[in-house]
Order: sequence, then structure tokens, then C-alpha cells
Amino acid sequence: MTLQRPPQVGAPSRGRRRQPRPGLRGLKKSLRHHWQLYLLIVVPLVYFVVFKYIPMSNAVLAFKNYNVVAGIWGSEWVGWKNFEMFFQNPVFWTLVNNTFLLSFYTVLASFPIAIILALALNEVRQGLFKRTVQMVTYAPYFISTVVVVSMTILVLAPRLGIVNRGLGFFGIDAIDFLGDPSYFRHIYVWSEIWQTAGYSAVIYLAALSAIDPALHEAAKMDGAGRLRRILHVDLPGIMPTAMVILVLGVGNIMAIGFEKAFLLQNPLNLSQSEIIATYVYKTGLLNADFSLATAVGLFNSVINLLLLLFVNAVAKRLTGNGLWS
Repeated sequence: MTLQRPPQVGAPSRGRRRQPRPGLRGLKKSLRHHWQLYLLIVVPLVYFVVFKYIPMSNAVLAFKNYNVVAGIWGSEWVGWKNFEMFFQNPVFWTLVNNTFLLSFYTVLASFPIAIILALALNEVRQGLFKRTVQMVTYAPYFISTVVVVSMTILVLAPRLGIVNRGLGFFGIDAIDFLGDPSYFRHIYVWSEIWQTAGYSAVIYLAALSAIDPALHEAAKMDGAGRLRRILHVDLPGIMPTAMVILVLGVGNIMAIGFEKAFLLQNPLNLSQSEIIATYVYKTGLLNADFSLATAVGLFNSVINLLLLLFVNAVAKRLTGNGLWS
């Protein structure tokens, strides 16, 4: 009987897979062995370079006085002048305040509703009812924003809208919802939730389907009811997905969509409906001040990036989940 010598400390074991060598030789070897996977990366990489990163170079327009004849790179450098003009503009704080409050209200209201809808649908055992509710809540996502705004205007119309007709049935005078600035944020946010809650819930339903059924069985054996299983099994199970969606939502908090706010906007509600996106459109395309519009857009993007990094760091510190490790 021969005794086998124990493996020396630090020596590679026979059963262990050899790690690829670092450096250029390791990269060449990896490319040679896994060229199919690298080939799959080429198409999205080219897309991002051509359509995302190369256009970023035009952001230099924010530091120039754009001249159509000279072009972007031939125009005169003005340094921070366009940013100073925006910061000194009397509407600066109004734009920042309106954009932040509208976005924050949207995230605060839509984030829990999608989770609650997904948890409720996950507990429904009647298949036909579950599919019907899913279809009814998911379908508005495919409706164009223009159509949603048109429907909102018709429903809230002072004379013929169904809401004011209902109020008139109880003896309440008609309300011009879109003419009163105090109603604008509520109209925007809740119409947005109606349109997107079903779509967001599908993401959480997918996360719920990945939870191990053995956890629910163990909770049942411990005497946990439905509510306790939701709190102690389902919610922790979808927490990583919820954190990623929350971080992305807060990271885009200053990049709220232009289309819907602009379509719902009128001279009467302008004090609350004028946001950075609509201001950039009016400054850049209507007034043809491309340099100032680029400066405002760049300022907005930098604020979004800082918010994304901050919220991601806070989420990782509190829950251990974030966009990247």
C-alpha cells in the first residue's frame, strides 16, 4: 500500500480548473477559445459607440457660442457663460423645483403601487380573474402618450368631461382641472401610474416566480398565514429587483419625460408644468439657442448621474443590493 503525498500549500490541485493567465496572452487565449461570445458583444458595442458615445462629443456645444456657418467645432469658446446665464435666469429655481417635485412624486407614488399589485396578483388563484386583471392593467402601457393625454383632457373637460358630470350629479360646480396649476402634478402622476403600473408589476411577478416554493411550505408548517408569508418570504425575495428599479427611478428623477408634460401644459398651469425638459425644447428648437439648451441639458444629466451614484451607494449600504458591485 502506497501513501499519497498530500498536496503542498500553494500548489495547484489536479481537480482544480486552471485559471486563465492574465495579460495580453491570456486575452488572446480567451478570444481564441470563446470567440463566439465575444462576437455577440460586437453588435451592441458598436451600437452604443455610434449612437450613444459619439453623439456625446456634441455636448461641447454647451461651452461655445454656436454659429451655424462655423459649425460645432468651429464656433467660439465661451467657457461657462451659458451655465451662468441659466443659473442667473429668474425661472431657474422654478424649473428645478417643478422638475424635482414632479419626478419625486411620480417615483414615490408609482414604486409601492406596482409592488402591491404584483403581490396581490401573485396571491390570486382564480386563473381567469388573474389574467383579466393583468390584461386590464398591462394594456394602457401600449397606448401612445398622445392618446393618453387626449383621453385625460376629455375626461377632465369642464363642461363635457365625465368627472365634472359626476361632480355635477352631487351639486358640485365644475372644476377646470387643467386650468388650475394645483391639480397639474396629481393629473400627471396618477395618469402615469394608470399607464405604467401593470407593466412594472410584470417585472415583480417574474421576480416572485423565482422564489423557492420550499420557503412557502416551510412558512406554512410554522403556521404563517398569507400576510406573514408575503412579509417574510415574498418581500425579501423581490427586494433586489425592487432596489434596482428604485435606484434607476431616482437616478432619472431630473430626467422626467418631456412629451406628456408638454402636451398637458397650457398658459394657465405653466407655473407648475414648466420643467427643465420643456424649457430645453423651447430654448433650443423654438428660440434656436442651441448652446444654452445644451448647457441646460448637460446640467440636468450631471445632476442625474450624481443622484444615481448617491442612491446606489445608499441602497448598497442599507440592503446590500445595487446596480453594480
